[in-house]
Amino acid sequence: MGRGNPKHDYRVGREWIESSPEEKDLGVLIDEKLNKSRQCALAAQKANHVLGCIKRGVTSRSREVILPLYSALMRPHLEYCVQLWGPQYRRDMELLERVQRRPRS
Repeated sequence: MGRGNPKHDYRVGREWIESSPEEKDLGVLIDEKLNKSRQCALAAQKANHVLGCIKRGVTSRSREVILPLYSALMRPHLEYCVQLWGPQYRRDMELLERVQRRPRS
């Protein structure tokens, strides 16, 4: 991983290990250039899916019902390991903020 990596070939026993353009560790996806944009996109996608499930599955639109569901079910997808993969580009930040501003009703 990283810039200037000589990309050595490795093997386990007689099997050669293929290189991968991205790696997932502890649920965080990082590519070979240490770019985390794909992680931001995946987090936003998961959060949008959860928000859609909340909208389809809950008939009440009152703030007292929606806000706890939002906090308990959707926010963890946006906050998981954010200290590690925190968005570094404006477009990534805007993507995650757009999910948070998405209408809940």
